[in-house]
Order: sequence, then structure tokens, then C-alpha cells
Amino acid sequence: METESEPYVRLASLRQLHQVMADMNTARSLADTLQTVADGAVSALGYEMAAVNLVRQDGDLVVAAFSGNSAAEALITGRAGSRESWDRRLNMGERWGDLVFIPHTEGWVLDDDDVPQWYTDGPEPRFEDEWHPADRLFAPMYTPGVQGSTCGELLGVISVDRPRNGRRPGAWGREALQMYAFQAAIAISNARLRANMQRALVRLEREQQALRASEESFRQAFEYAPSGMAIAEMGGDQHGRILRTNDALCRLLGRPASAMRRYSFADLVHPEDVGTLLRTSAEGGRAELRLGRRDGTYVWVSLRNSVVADAADGPRFLLTHVEDIEERKRRELQLAHRASHDSLTGLPNSAELRARLSARLCRRPAHADALESLDAAYGHPAFDTPAGHGFDFAPGAEGFDAYDHHVHTVAPEDGPDDGTKGLAVLFCDLDGFKSINDRFGHNAGDAVLIEVARRLSNGVRDGDTVARLGGDEFVILADGLGRADAQDLAVRLRNEIIQPIRAEGRAVRVGASFGIGWAHCGMTADEVLKSADERMYIEKRSRPKQHRRAG
Repeated sequence: METESEPYVRLASLRQLHQVMADMNTARSLADTLQTVADGAVSALGYEMAAVNLVRQDGDLVVAAFSGNSAAEALITGRAGSRESWDRRLNMGERWGDLVFIPHTEGWVLDDDDVPQWYTDGPEPRFEDEWHPADRLFAPMYTPGVQGSTCGELLGVISVDRPRNGRRPGAWGREALQMYAFQAAIAISNARLRANMQRALVRLEREQQALRASEESFRQAFEYAPSGMAIAEMGGDQHGRILRTNDALCRLLGRPASAMRRYSFADLVHPEDVGTLLRTSAEGGRAELRLGRRDGTYVWVSLRNSVVADAADGPRFLLTHVEDIEERKRRELQLAHRASHDSLTGLPNSAELRARLSARLCRRPAHADALESLDAAYGHPAFDTPAGHGFDFAPGAEGFDAYDHHVHTVAPEDGPDDGTKGLAVLFCDLDGFKSINDRFGHNAGDAVLIEVARRLSNGVRDGDTVARLGGDEFVILADGLGRADAQDLAVRLRNEIIQPIRAEGRAVRVGASFGIGWAHCGMTADEVLKSADERMYIEKRSRPKQHRRAG
């Protein structure tokens, strides 16, 4: 190549180099491209061996392709060298443009590092430009862009060994290897891009197949679910409108699918459960409420929502699962009723009575007595607040609402009826009931209690409470009564009770004593009941024994 035939040799080499570069850019895979790069360095550039060291994601370089020696290929292909060791190599030796040449006089310090390497045997060089078996020549490859070791990101390194002519490459050989590394970097980058695109296409196809399978699975799960399912619009003017229902929901509500699309769940819910529906979160919300059937009845359901996106940025829909809980709800209501009502008469029991009474009362603040003392001392209210209602006590700038906007329960004053209305508590104790139990047995006594409960319930207004404390004691809560009203109510109820009662085939009579107490805030439920009980005993003792019951 250094003789007069050199121009011909160079032209032949360029033709061969051109073919190799074409092969690099038409290889079918990244692995084929890397092998073509290694083979081209041997066949077109005239080196006995060549390796392509590719940078991995962790930064180390792995021998990805090898050419020229099958024994060396089997030994080092797939082995990796650390980035630190490679950076050391690329920063020592002689710079031939972008190439790095490390002569054997310096390279001995690299014999024990972790970079995979192979040396050819041969005699010591006799001339200055002869290739030594321990010489090293590297051609770094950088990402496409500006060529040069100071620019671009290191993609890999082509390492070559022993030119066939036995001499170190001259100016043309160096230029050819440098140009080859540049083109190889482009080919490898393109091959990686094609590989990534192919993987992305394969992944996309798999995702589409999975999506189609998922959609079909969802369709079948939706259509054939044993419980009700619905899809509704989310957001916009038609928010909540039902778009699709399955057969189970249509059967549950007795409505065809075509009719269901005219409604939203707000149209179907029981009026008393509208608040529950509105409080239910659209995303992951759950509620138990009643939905209307076509025949006008209602069924208890458990309603659970979740959000489904049609696409990454597409519209969102509300998937609603509707489970029939009618039987469970009926059992729960029955259990709750049994816990709060008397099993014999069906009236609210003592616990339920106290709960209802306590709900109307609030505890009197500790400073309320002090305010009343101020009223008495100065002859006017310490704070301008309507009597019997809440007042604002403001020890600081922010103030303090003593009753938190509670509507207070007040009692009519003793003495003449001044028109004040309050919550009357009528304590009723039956007279002569024990003798009925003793003479005719407990069955007769139970029949009397049941009938008395019925008469008391029929004798009060809707909204009043008739409860059985236990034994032959009953309590009536009647709100909005004055003193005269409460006394009239007690008289009417006593007159109803003393009428004959059929028990065990015979007519029996019982009397009734009533004590009227008044509930007001600051009292406990037990204090109210005790007050009415005491008044009942006063009333009982004030009447002659023979008049306590009529026969």
C-alpha cells in the first residue's frame, strides 16, 4: 500500500468500504448491524481482528460483536468492562484525530484491568512503524451529531488489532478508520431506533390485543353480572344520565333498557334518600338507598360508583354497581325495631323514649345561672336575647354561642295558663292492674297492656310518642301543648283507658293515674321522667282509692 499501486488499492478499499457501510445501514436487526460493523473492520479496513464494545444502560461497555478469530470471539463476546477502565484507556496514549493509539510501551499498565482483551502472537517489531502484538488501537463512536471526542455521548468503541500489512496505519488508514467509526455510530443509532420502534409496535399490538380482550371481558362481565350494573355520563349538562344498563338491573327495577336511558339515579331514588345520593362521592362513593320500581314500589340497594376513562384523555364515565339488599335491610330494620321497641305492645321502649327525649334537650351552660343572676340584679337581661332561646356570650372578640343555634325546649310557667307551649311528659301508671294478673293470669294482663297501648296510641296526635317504660307504666311525649292542653289530654286518655277491656273471654277494667311533667333545656331525660313520675304519685294519692279505677 506504500508502493506506486497505492492509489488502486485505496480505490478498491473504498469500494469495499462503501459496500460495508451500505450493509451496516440495511441490516435487519441491531445484532446484525453490530456484527456487520465488526466484520467490515476486518474485510474492508484490513485488520486481523475487530471488536465492537457497546455502552450499556449502566454505563459499562460490553463486547457486543467480534470478528477475525473464532477462539477470541468465544472467549470475550458478551463480557463487559467497567466504564472507569474504558475512560482510562481513552484518555491515555496518542491521539490520532478521534482515534486513540496506546503503544506497547505504555499499554502494559492495562494488562490487569477488567476490560476483555485478546492479543495475537508475533515477533518483536524490527522497524519503527511495525505493529507490536501489545499495541492497542481504539475508535470511539459517538451519538450522531458533531463528530469529536469532546462532543456527543459515547455510544461505543471499535477496537482493532494488527493490520494485515503488519504496520501501524498511515494517514489514509487512520482517516478510513475514523470515518468508519463515525458511519458505524450512525448505523448503530438507526438500528437501535428501528429496534425500539419495532418493540414499541409489538408492545402496541399486544396492548391493543389486551385492550380488545379486556373490553370483551368487561362487556361480558357487565352484561352477565348477577347484580345490577349501569354506565352514566360524568360531567356536562347530562351528568348522571344513564347510558347503559345490564339485564340484572332492568329485572330488579322492572324497567326495560330503553326506558332506563331516560333516567338518572336521581330520578329513581326515593325522595327521602335524595340527600344520601347527593352526599355520595362520584369517585368511589357508596350508599345504601331505595330505588323506584316500575310498579311504584321501592327496593333497597347498595349503590357503589367508580370512574372509567374511555381513553387516555377521552371522556370519563361513571360505572355504578347496584346490589339488591332488600332482605338484609329488612332484617336490619326488624332488628333495630326490636332493639328500640317493646316486644309485647310494639311501643317504643325505655331506651328509645330516653333517646327521643334527650334529642330535644341540651345541657344548660355553666354561666347561664350567672347571667340570670345579672338579670335579677339589674332588672333587665344581661344580653339582649329572646327569653327561652339561645344567647351569645362573648368573653372575647370572637364570642361564644352557648347553645349552637339549638331551638330550646321551654316549660309553661306555674299558675294561670299564659299561652306558653312546651313539651309535655305524661307519666301513666295503671290502677288495679296487679289484681288482674293475680286473678286471671299473665295472659289476661298482657291482653290488657296491649289494649291500653292501642288506646293511648289512638288518643294522641301524629308525631307524639307513646312509650312503655315497663310493667304497667307508660309515657306520652306531646310537644306544643299548654298546661290546659296537657290536662285535657290526660283526662281524655284516662277516660279511654277505663272503658271495659276484653281479656281471656271476660270484661275487665283498669284505672289510670297521670302525672304531667315538663321538659326544658338544662334537664336530663331522667330528670324529666322523674319529675313526671313524682307528679303522677301525687295525683294517685290525691284521689280516694275507690275512685282510682272504674270497677
